[in-house]
Amino acid sequence: MNLRRQFLATVALAAFSTIGAAQGFPDRELSGVIQWGAGGASDVVSRALAPVAEEALGKKIVLQNKPGGVGAIATNFVYQQPSDGYTLLFGAENPQLHPVLAISELDYSKFYPVTIAARGNVLLVTNAAKPWKGFKDMLAEIQANPGKVKQGSTGAGGLPFTVGAMVSTATKFPVTSVPFDGDGPGLTALLGGHVDFMFVGAGAAAEHIKAGRLKALAVVDEKPFGDVPPITQDLPTLEKYLPWGPFYGVFVKRDVPDAVKARLTAAFKKAGDDPKFRELMASRGNVMMNISGAEADAFLKKWQSVTSWTYQEVGVAKKNPAELGIAKP
Repeated sequence: MNLRRQFLATVALAAFSTIGAAQGFPDRELSGVIQWGAGGASDVVSRALAPVAEEALGKKIVLQNKPGGVGAIATNFVYQQPSDGYTLLFGAENPQLHPVLAISELDYSKFYPVTIAARGNVLLVTNAAKPWKGFKDMLAEIQANPGKVKQGSTGAGGLPFTVGAMVSTATKFPVTSVPFDGDGPGLTALLGGHVDFMFVGAGAAAEHIKAGRLKALAVVDEKPFGDVPPITQDLPTLEKYLPWGPFYGVFVKRDVPDAVKARLTAAFKKAGDDPKFRELMASRGNVMMNISGAEADAFLKKWQSVTSWTYQEVGVAKKNPAELGIAKP
């Protein structure tokens, strides 16, 4: 009996300590780890979202960029940190593809979605000096000169890689892919004429397009994006993959105390509702979501299912989604 009482007392003390720590959260600054380099879409969204969440939490969120491994470096780093909620992962869609591409076993099933703040439209952009007037013109040159047209990429599993794979199932698309550590560096290379085109989130390219440095040839959708025509106008067989696009979220390890998760979720919910943040997302071509918890988990699983099985269909999956327990859509 004494042993039983001692055990129950130990359990009660541990529970009380956890609750107490959660109630006092945060009592110091937090760390925010961004999966991609400075200047890209994920970086822009993260740095716009964090200040409002800081106000709600009453503590500073110190942001740092840890690019590399198509998001795997930052994801693994956060996963190795204590499960106390003080290290946040500011991430995009890429980890949902890491298992099927054999990049990493880590995906967002190991993390709790504090928020999926927004999702973006995907644009096909090129240097303003290029003579192409639309996707059809670019495709004609690509097919006439196999391997000579260079595509900016962010590596296997990145947004440009995925859209390029989709296009290659619908038509001959013999391009040379040049990888960069994020869409920011990729766009810099595009501006300098080192690559010829890139599929990129509308947010990352918006200011360059407005300034006339880049031009958008198509939006990867079935309907126009402003005055940008849909890619299905010239490639209707791509419809089976749509709608598709990147998303931007904030995550903590799944086993962080529930009270801490709730505190973080409330803070980032407030950040997502901020009028200035919403205005920024709209101006950069993003669609607000501002979802968390079970709703966000359902969204993540569906996105992973559709994209992973697309990779399996086009023959670029390193592992069969079925063997990974990813349900077929």
